[in-house]
Amino acid sequence: MAASKLQKIWNHPAGPKTIHFWAPTFKWGVNTANIVDCTNSPEQLSYPQQSALACSGMIWARYSTVITPKNWNLFSVSAAMAAISMYQLGRKLGHDLSSNHQKIGAEHDC
Repeated sequence: MAASKLQKIWNHPAGPKTIHFWAPTFKWGVNTANIVDCTNSPEQLSYPQQSALACSGMIWARYSTVITPKNWNLFSVSAAMAAISMYQLGRKLGHDLSSNHQKIGAEHDC
């Protein structure tokens, strides 16, 4: 039973014998780098970069569900990319807004 399931995955049109498997698999490296960036200061994040990653993730996640054959590996990596990038954008935006409030408060204290 397990051998037949593995054989089915191996022979799938988007399986390990095709680029349709390996390209999304290596794309997990971008997600890993973005997760590691969660340990960095939000000041080091870039709005354009994170916005591009979020949009790209959403577009490719949608595309992976309408193509034939459906590529669930591409869907998972793209959905994760969109989610992580939106989280990073939230961190950056929260940091920038709190920095602006602190600057405004400091100006009024003088």
